[in-house]
Amino acid sequence: MDVPEYALELLLAYDGRLHYFASGHFLKFEVKAVEKSRRVPHGIAYSLTLHAPGGKRLVGFDNAHPVPHRGGRHVRRKPEADHWHRTTGDKGRPYEFVSVERLLEDFFGEAERVLREQGVAFEIVTEKEG
Repeated sequence: MDVPEYALELLLAYDGRLHYFASGHFLKFEVKAVEKSRRVPHGIAYSLTLHAPGGKRLVGFDNAHPVPHRGGRHVRRKPEADHWHRTTGDKGRPYEFVSVERLLEDFFGEAERVLREQGVAFEIVTEKEG
């Protein structure tokens, strides 16, 4: 899968950033360009996470490891490691990486959903670079 140069640069610009909300919740971004492989066909290692004020991960999108296969035993497991964690206890569910733009849209949408459920406004008040 080829990721356009502009999209790769867009995502890489997030690496090391922390975005804080007034409530103390924060978004954390870790992004690196890596060699393409069966597990990472787009050549991007990423971890985009939303954390509670104490640091506990609430939701996350990453490709650090493959996730358990969901479905029947005759359904082939996909080699890609892209997945997301919808809740704190979620071990991960497959995520289909379509594009950088879609990944960011999906991540920010889930982060906003979780914060809304907790009564927190999706308004970033401070940004830091790591």
